[in-house]
Amino acid sequence: MACGSCGTTENGVPKGCKSNGNCGSGTCGSGSNKLAVFDWLSNMTLPTGQERFNIFEVRFKNGRKHFYKNVDNLPITMGDIVAVEGNPGHDIGTVSLAGELVKVQMKKRKITADHEDVKKIYRKASQRDIDIWQQARGKEEETQRRGREILGRLGLQMKLSDVEYQGDGNKATFYYTADARVDFRQLIRDLASAFSIRVEMKQVGARQEAARLGGVGSCGRELCCSTWLTDFRKVTTSAARYQQLSLNPLKLAGQCGKLKCCLNFELDTYLDALKAFPKQDVVLKTEKGDAVFVKMDIFKGHLWYTYKEERFKWFRLTLDQVLEIIDLNKNNEKSATLEEYESDVEIPVKVDFEDAVGQDSLTRFDAPKTSKRRRNNRNKKKKNLLQLRQAQRNKNQTLERNRKQNPPQKKETGNHKKISHNNQGKHKGSKNQINQSRNLSQGKNLLLKIQMLQNLLQKRMQIQTNQR
Repeated sequence: MACGSCGTTENGVPKGCKSNGNCGSGTCGSGSNKLAVFDWLSNMTLPTGQERFNIFEVRFKNGRKHFYKNVDNLPITMGDIVAVEGNPGHDIGTVSLAGELVKVQMKKRKITADHEDVKKIYRKASQRDIDIWQQARGKEEETQRRGREILGRLGLQMKLSDVEYQGDGNKATFYYTADARVDFRQLIRDLASAFSIRVEMKQVGARQEAARLGGVGSCGRELCCSTWLTDFRKVTTSAARYQQLSLNPLKLAGQCGKLKCCLNFELDTYLDALKAFPKQDVVLKTEKGDAVFVKMDIFKGHLWYTYKEERFKWFRLTLDQVLEIIDLNKNNEKSATLEEYESDVEIPVKVDFEDAVGQDSLTRFDAPKTSKRRRNNRNKKKKNLLQLRQAQRNKNQTLERNRKQNPPQKKETGNHKKISHNNQGKHKGSKNQINQSRNLSQGKNLLLKIQMLQNLLQKRMQIQTNQR
């Protein structure tokens, strides 16, 4: 739930606390208010005769919290800004928890009421204290930048990650990370002379640095170490092996460069499920030969085995089948082949996603679209070619028809034929001449039409090329 500073103004402009992702006002439950505890006992009254617990939890920069004792019995409530005992001087912080729940937090951190880390609350912060505190906080970014310049000039193998000023502005804590031991005595002298303050160097690990800086993980959420995780348990590669994960450092490492803390979250569940599985080095003896383990699916209860001599083929078996084969091997008996066992395995059908419209392919937009103009031009070319072919076909048909109607005549021999058919020859000759002249005129007309069509096609082709 967001605080009032995350809202908008009357004009609709977002306010924001300008903390770049974390809550600067300390009421959203994130960022500086890391692990904010809800006081569910605030409305309950104490039994008669019982005094209120006089130790308060005070929050500082980046979620740093400490316990302080209210020696003077000041009227302090959650959210008050107080001046507390520093080393040396005083520091300014915000009361994050009060009442009986402070006992629970102290018990969790194993801190007693008379512990040396439990210091005093001096007073409620005045306006002058708050102004000095804000001025000191404003110098932290510039101090960090100049501190990195001094660090680079000295050539020390360390990284300055953050700077925190004390509330009175007389002391600054420099947080750094380093892989090996570093002699920073000269660095402290240079920093003290450059800023005229007391300098304290504090080494933090890679996980603590990631928690202080914050960020978004590969899961899409804020880092666990910067939102709610406080104790950094050891994470080993065996956690990935138990969960059957590929040992890829790029996927298993977080933003700190170490193994992800979330590898431990489900480890206990996997360890409980693995108790029923046989060891991976167990060899199954079958009639066809010995079979060795390849991989497993823990929650589906499936295991894959392959023959030593034929490793190109993997066989899926259920957990019950594998345990049955192991029992037969213990009695010096060989089981049936893996092919027979695999044929009895029922593989559940995977249901793909379906919606009311149907399944759509994600690659349906990959094919390039053809231009509509190109498609029209291509269709016109096809149409013109078909017209030319049809005209040529018609021409050939007319010529063939004329050839059949007027076949070439053979020369007659003998005078009797010439004399007997003289009149018929004259009559036929006149008819043939008329038919030939008619056919010639029709052929000329067809040729003229074909030439006109060819000229029109050439003109259209020229116009289309000019348009392109």
